[in-house]
Amino acid sequence: MDRALLEATAAKLVAPGKGILAADESNGTMTKRLEGVGLESSEEARRAYRANLFSTPGCEEAISGVILYDETIRQSMDDGTSIPEYLNSRGIFPGIKVDTGTQEMSDSPGEVVTKGIDAEPENGWADLGTRCKEYFEMGARFAKWRAVIKIDTASVSSKPSVVCLVNNAKSLANYALICQKNGLVPIIEPEVLMDGPHDASKCAEVTSEILRRTFEECRKLGVHNPGALLKPNMVISGKDSDEQRNREHVAKSTVECLTESVPHDIGGIVFLSGGQSDEEATEHLNRMNSMDVEHPWQLSYSYGRALQAAALKAWSQEGAGASQAAFAHRAKMNSLARSGAWNISLE
Repeated sequence: MDRALLEATAAKLVAPGKGILAADESNGTMTKRLEGVGLESSEEARRAYRANLFSTPGCEEAISGVILYDETIRQSMDDGTSIPEYLNSRGIFPGIKVDTGTQEMSDSPGEVVTKGIDAEPENGWADLGTRCKEYFEMGARFAKWRAVIKIDTASVSSKPSVVCLVNNAKSLANYALICQKNGLVPIIEPEVLMDGPHDASKCAEVTSEILRRTFEECRKLGVHNPGALLKPNMVISGKDSDEQRNREHVAKSTVECLTESVPHDIGGIVFLSGGQSDEEATEHLNRMNSMDVEHPWQLSYSYGRALQAAALKAWSQEGAGASQAAFAHRAKMNSLARSGAWNISLE
């Protein structure tokens, strides 16, 4: 394990004013997104949209890395330059989604565990170690693995179950170690979903539990915390909850939860945007970075829809230039939020 390389990469990914673009939608998810704005999906359609996004002038001032999907990391820009090579030329780290989705747990129906450690020949996937080695050789320097945690307090057996938390924590830690042994900074993403009627306190409780369990498993395996990043959800009430807290409360609750549950030597925190609107995701991050406290880590972003939604809509309606302008604007807004310098008048 090259600890110096991992730490240097992690530090650059959360450099001041910068964050990560999550463009790692699977082909199925990207098809839904394209069709949602009236476009047909194909390998070329996905490539063209993403290549245009990546070539946005000046985006390297706000984007430190881009998480890619397996299809995308093997594709090229319009001039034939490979996408990883092009991103590197802009000073942007190529990253790669390495989990292969989720599967229902046999011992806990209705809950899922993320897969991707073992080979899946039926789907064309090699084991994780083999894939990490190949991705590193292709230019990737970080990776992402998402665990999905659902809160359900209405059913007879309350969710998440202990077995769900344990299995996903172990998978996240195992993934992180394999990545680090192959030179990739692992982004550890245990996402507590916003789906459901639960309140913010329940979200905080479950978020804290999965974080504590995950980092305990990381400790047992010898994962190098300064060479890893955490991609957590914010502490937010469920979408169907009667109790919707204001943005100041979300920011304060999130920081409190993370400060108590996350090792202070982790390389940095890059939030997911989840079901938040573009502006909500930006304001929440801005409020956290405006607090009169010194956080143990950099608080940054690894947004997908909150960076891309407007750009995709513009791509379908107005074309390449408008799509780049929409993306550049959202990237700039979140870049400002890194230092607490965003305000609503800039929107």
